[in-house]
Amino acid sequence: MLYISSWRTMEARALDLGVTHILSLLGIEGVPLTPEGIDPARHLHIEVDDFPASYAGDIAPTMEHMMELLEFSQSWNRQGAMIVHCYAGVSRSTAAALTILCQYNPGREMEAAQALRRAAPHAKPNRRIIAIADRMLQSDNRLVEAVDAMGPGDYEGGGTPLVELPLTL
Repeated sequence: MLYISSWRTMEARALDLGVTHILSLLGIEGVPLTPEGIDPARHLHIEVDDFPASYAGDIAPTMEHMMELLEFSQSWNRQGAMIVHCYAGVSRSTAAALTILCQYNPGREMEAAQALRRAAPHAKPNRRIIAIADRMLQSDNRLVEAVDAMGPGDYEGGGTPLVELPLTL
């Protein structure tokens, strides 16, 4: 199972969910601690901001960030759940989770995006992450088009629910 959450939800729920792997996408917000009971070697923190952001010092997503993400996802044995989070659980984390879903379901980008939209009406996948992932997964613009077809999402600030996505479509 693949979960998407905010930073706060990750800290509160990781152990309850049977999470064995954590992918954190945080920049200026800080460095997340690995919850007790989870192997720190199975917690990847990618230092990246929700680019473009409204503050100076943005750390834009890069090919290197996405390579780290894809390698971490590939190393996951799927015997336990993975939780992907950013600060709010809206943009970076939904883009990363969609990337992972597409990595495990090649050629099914539209179905993956539809599954994300059904599970997370608030999702607004970070466009830069999606564009890089599309190139790295050799999706020939299908991932970008699938995110375009999702529409804008209905997030207007505030808390977001924990999102659960099956890894197989």
